[in-house]
Amino acid sequence: MHTLEIKNLSVAYGREEVLRDISFSLEEGETLAIIGPNGSGKTTLFKAILGVIDYEGEINIGRDVRIGYVPQKLDIERDLPITVEEFLLLKEQVVKRSTVHTVKEALKFVRLPVSFSKKRFSDLSSGELQRVMIAWALVDHLNLLLFDEPTASIDIAGQETIYELLHDLQKKEKFTMLLISHDLTVVYHHATKVLCLNKAQICFGVPKEVLTPAELHKLYGQSKFYTHTH
Repeated sequence: MHTLEIKNLSVAYGREEVLRDISFSLEEGETLAIIGPNGSGKTTLFKAILGVIDYEGEINIGRDVRIGYVPQKLDIERDLPITVEEFLLLKEQVVKRSTVHTVKEALKFVRLPVSFSKKRFSDLSSGELQRVMIAWALVDHLNLLLFDEPTASIDIAGQETIYELLHDLQKKEKFTMLLISHDLTVVYHHATKVLCLNKAQICFGVPKEVLTPAELHKLYGQSKFYTHTH
């Protein structure tokens, strides 16, 4: 059974069509990289899967699948007087499932010591914050992880650490992952499938099979594919 199946998905904001006729499916344990120029509908696709916007078409999520979401930007004040432990406990208390991971387990998953739980949000580096957000998603013992630009605002050394961490976690937890990326290296090294979006679906499949020069030209026009930094 598919973990996620999308059929003829379309999204419009008023008269503006943002996504048109998107269809694909993913099995357990697959990693889908979603690529496309700015404004192509990548984050809108995530919002539709999360059920926070209206759409036409079908989004079928497997039975008992729990979704974790790590946004590109965290809508929380970094100077809040809250520790990592207090932040993760908020999720644990909300979930209230027997399958929930403890704060200690979640930190271990992202290779942070238990002592890190006492660290304040205001003292976290960008890389540390990203790990905490992954831990936040893992508290719910997820089956499907949506990750919006996992390494935005992280230096190059930290980027590879995050992707290695995600790869190891995925093998242990056997979840399916969708990640938005602008880095072709990431797509080739870490994704089993790629979805090319520019409002419409340009391509979908195994990266080495579908990312031809012709398809990339169709996706980006004259602009070159690049490593995205902020």
